Amino acid sequence: MTTHAHIESWLTDMDGVLVHEEQAIPGAAEFLAALQERGLRFQVLTNNSIYTPRDLRARLLASGIDVPEDCIWTSALATASFLAEQRPGSSAYVIGEAGLTTALYEAGYTMTQRDPDYVVLGETRTYSFEAITRAIRLLEGGARFIATNPDVSGPSVEGTLPATGSVAALVTAATGRTPYYVGKPNPLMMRTALNRIEAHSEHTVMIGDRMDTDVVSGLEAGLRTILVMTGSTRPHQVELFPYRPTRVVDSIADVVPLVAERAPDVGRDDGSASAISRVEGGTG
Repeated sequence: MTTHAHIESWLTDMDGVLVHEEQAIPGAAEFLAALQERGLRFQVLTNNSIYTPRDLRARLLASGIDVPEDCIWTSALATASFLAEQRPGSSAYVIGEAGLTTALYEAGYTMTQRDPDYVVLGETRTYSFEAITRAIRLLEGGARFIATNPDVSGPSVEGTLPATGSVAALVTAATGRTPYYVGKPNPLMMRTALNRIEAHSEHTVMIGDRMDTDVVSGLEAGLRTILVMTGSTRPHQVELFPYRPTRVVDSIADVVPLVAERAPDVGRDDGSASAISRVEGGTG
């Protein structure tokens, strides 16, 4: 194995890594307990901008997973942090839920429908045609366009739901204006999470279930990456991408021993696709 610096901190995606449709994925609770027992810094990341960290903590607890509020970093929080640095104390017209509006309020932003500095688009279960029309007209009037994340769809018990990226595409088609996406795969979300826990990319690993968001954003932020097979990306798809994760494992349960070792060598076994073939063979 290639020798790397010791791992002192961890970033992990939430859906598809720790939970799946409100159910804890085996090994998730043990992984988080191992981090906390060893005093390792970590952040749980999600592109979902609907919920506040308090809401998400409650949802995770109901699944048997205990994550402190300050260890949860959402695309809404990342968006609010970004805007507060770009234009402190400005205003925004927001399409989204409490997770986004609360984050913006706490960052010193004013919510308004009249001549806002930004139109900020997040995720909601009740996209309003009236709200989207207003956003289009505000953008035509000179407002800047921000979106929390580019995800075009999301899961639900009933089936696929349109998400922020789909609605952003509608607004773009109507206005010709493309938003700046703050959430994954923008490495900005990784860097703000690292800054939050005063961690360095050289000593941090990102765990995710998607090659096109988690792995690429981790890679671009300079982190080592672990891809789990319990979410979106399937084993046969990994080699289709022009970049590779540092390691591929069956699930978060396979990461627990690495935490115990403080994982000084989370690297590929060799230059081949052996890690992927082991996953496809079910041996981890």
